[in-house]
Amino acid sequence: MPGALSIATASDLLARGVADRIFPAAAAEVGNAAGVLWRQTFGRLTFDADAPATTEHTVFDLASLAKPVATTSIVMGLVGAHALEPHDKVAAFFEDWRGADRETVTIQDLLEHASGLPARLVDIAPETRREYEHDICTIRLEYEPRRRALYSDLGFLLLGFLAADVGQATLAAQFAEIAGRVSGDVLGFDVPQNRRANTAPTLPLEEDVRRGRVLAGEVHDNYAAALGGIAGHAGLFGTIDSVGAFGRTVLRAARGDVSTPAPLTPELVARATRKSDVPGSSRALGWDTMRPTSSCGTEMSPAAFGHVGFTGTSLWIDPPRNRYFVLLTNRVYAASSSEAMQTVRRAFHNALAGL
Repeated sequence: MPGALSIATASDLLARGVADRIFPAAAAEVGNAAGVLWRQTFGRLTFDADAPATTEHTVFDLASLAKPVATTSIVMGLVGAHALEPHDKVAAFFEDWRGADRETVTIQDLLEHASGLPARLVDIAPETRREYEHDICTIRLEYEPRRRALYSDLGFLLLGFLAADVGQATLAAQFAEIAGRVSGDVLGFDVPQNRRANTAPTLPLEEDVRRGRVLAGEVHDNYAAALGGIAGHAGLFGTIDSVGAFGRTVLRAARGDVSTPAPLTPELVARATRKSDVPGSSRALGWDTMRPTSSCGTEMSPAAFGHVGFTGTSLWIDPPRNRYFVLLTNRVYAASSSEAMQTVRRAFHNALAGL
């Protein structure tokens, strides 16, 4: 049974990830447009022997999955409503975005990580939206826009501000409407108080002013934390059920199912997942696409698209194969490296190629 063998291999791989202390908690799901094919949870919320076991109801900090899942979905909804266009200039929305080096930059450039912005700020993280907006809009660009792609949290911070302004509501409120059409479980920028005890905790990085304490139901990313946990690049939380439901909906849309709810319609999903024409880029609008070195391994079709999160999360969707793959962990609770997590991710997806 090739499918059973694939599941056994993936299950063993994630169990070893817990044993090797790459992450204390993990949840995995694979499905097709019709439903779940396999779901399993692993480990405990921390490495303590008496810590609660991971369950299907465990909430994870999704980190940069917020970029495609929340921010891109909101922006594409605004595009679908003709409130925005991808070719709109960033300078039309931010008064500090001025200068010959950046006057041509568009919303599409931000979505494709091709705006010229660096990955993060050089100086210490500011405390308010106005400070972030000013610092990002005036920071020196690292390259000429659309000459290359450089993954940037800063571009998605701007997209979050822009989407909130144009949508005339917070990202949390706008995404809550989208998530409510897709999933009944936690998927949003806030963890309900009664779910925090079953939220996989994380540990802040050294540069974080919160270092030295455990974060449970608080966003791991320090930029998002400074903005109250709601930002265009991070701040989203979800369970294996809710992320799986989102992935399944996007898969259905990518395969032409016209019953999927706005903004996850076939037309908008096709636009969002079209590969960039920026030289050497694998990016689409908020999403990444398949290449041999991707986190999704080597076995997916060229049309696959997905994304990862720094906390140890990932969502990949392969429309021609009618599959979606979700892996959620709290690897930032452990002392493991991002390289160790990448190795697990790639092996996980390759193991399930035969399912």
